[in-house]
Amino acid sequence: MRDLLDQIDTWRSDGEAIALATVVAAGGSTPRPVGAKMIVSATGKMHGSVSGGCVEGSVIEHALEVLEQGKPRLIEYGISDDMAWDVGLSCGGQIEVFIEPLVAAN
Repeated sequence: MRDLLDQIDTWRSDGEAIALATVVAAGGSTPRPVGAKMIVSATGKMHGSVSGGCVEGSVIEHALEVLEQGKPRLIEYGISDDMAWDVGLSCGGQIEVFIEPLVAAN
């Protein structure tokens, strides 16, 4: 967690807007536990992990939209026959990721 805080400080000092993605629910076999976090800058940089690489690209896309719109969102990832060729968790588990703009405390 300390490394995320250090990166947040660095990006903020560079004037970057930041989104925070957090695993808020997990079921079955998942690569990262509830509470896993990733930050994404408005320029597309990322730090941390919510899935060990399985869905990070999709989370970055959603995070950029969250920063653009200023509205948080909850995204679900898993695997099913319908999702086999889409973004998902090949491990067979399911996760929910909450993505929110990270606003500095006054």
